[in-house]
Amino acid sequence: MMDCKRKVMIIDDDKDLVLLVQDLLEDNGYEVNVAHSIDDAYEKLTNYKPDVILLDINLPDGLGFELCEELRRVSQVPVLFASARTSEDDKVKGLDIGGDDYIAKPFSLKELLSRINSVLRRTYGSKKQMGQIKVAAGSDIMLTIDRACRTVKRNDALLCLSPKEFDLLLYMLEHHDVALTKEQIINDVWGAFCEVEQTTLAVHIRWLREKIEENPSKPSFLKTVWGVGYMCELWKND
Repeated sequence: MMDCKRKVMIIDDDKDLVLLVQDLLEDNGYEVNVAHSIDDAYEKLTNYKPDVILLDINLPDGLGFELCEELRRVSQVPVLFASARTSEDDKVKGLDIGGDDYIAKPFSLKELLSRINSVLRRTYGSKKQMGQIKVAAGSDIMLTIDRACRTVKRNDALLCLSPKEFDLLLYMLEHHDVALTKEQIINDVWGAFCEVEQTTLAVHIRWLREKIEENPSKPSFLKTVWGVGYMCELWKND
């Protein structure tokens, strides 16, 4: 079975605390990636796409505030500040620059887990909403997408999609009937600060079209929006 775990990135230089939080999250079914500095976080975020970031403010090479501001220029991944800085001004600043929540150190692990779960529910919906969705991709094509198990069926045939193809398809579906720029898609699907070329996106779109479209050379589902990027247009029976 393919991995269905939610991904958490912890950015904190308190290694003892990080180990405690990592054990807690992994025991509760999360995948965890750790960075101990801003530079470390930038490097890992080029290839890793977390579902939520747990971010300290005082880091060895700068402030978590600065990292959050940079993230918000390219990504809407939820950010939960966890810091020993407990002044009202710090909390307000953290939320004003794009943080989704703020928890003061020392915190209880149970409360932290509850807050992470809450942020994920607000951002991505409940576990119930993580089930199957069905969409028409053509007059004779029905796609069944199982978010939890990360599988896609075209009518009754199971499609063989790479993890990134699945991520891209799901992203396009979640933003259907909206013209998306190539930069926006790359940032949101491949991750913040990535160095993916636009040709890589074009290749993945072509691969998806070959697996989904009735006529890949004349796509009616994953359409090119010239001068902008791409759009997933759900099929309508006129």
